[in-house]
Amino acid sequence: MQVRVQSDAFDTGAELAGFAQGRHDIGAVVSFTGVVRDTAGDLDHMLMEHYPGMTERAIGGIVDQAVARWALVDVLVIHRYGALAPGAPIMMVATAAGHRAEAFAAADFLMDYLKSRAPFWKKEVTREGAAWVAAKDADEQALKRW
Repeated sequence: MQVRVQSDAFDTGAELAGFAQGRHDIGAVVSFTGVVRDTAGDLDHMLMEHYPGMTERAIGGIVDQAVARWALVDVLVIHRYGALAPGAPIMMVATAAGHRAEAFAAADFLMDYLKSRAPFWKKEVTREGAAWVAAKDADEQALKRW
């Protein structure tokens, strides 16, 4: 199980290939990569802030919950911080399990909890200025299914 919080960009394909490489004890790998979106067309960058140490512990706790709930063989979570341009990968989750149902469910759980419970603060910086991104009710509602 690996959690990385980093400012550096990552190569999703290389990460996924390395995650599953040489593994013969799994039947499914599920991955998700989130990217910075620019829905209004004026985003210069997304500024992601966090508290080192606290963030890794919080994400590790979320991973521990997934491992306790599903029969996972491995988990990878990468989350970036700093100034991220539109289209840049911001986070990645990969789960490996003996069967696809566990891998899909755990990945979905991790994505929902990372979105709502990982301690990151987001600021959208546009040509017009900057504003902190507020929590969304839909993200909180998504947690109720777990």
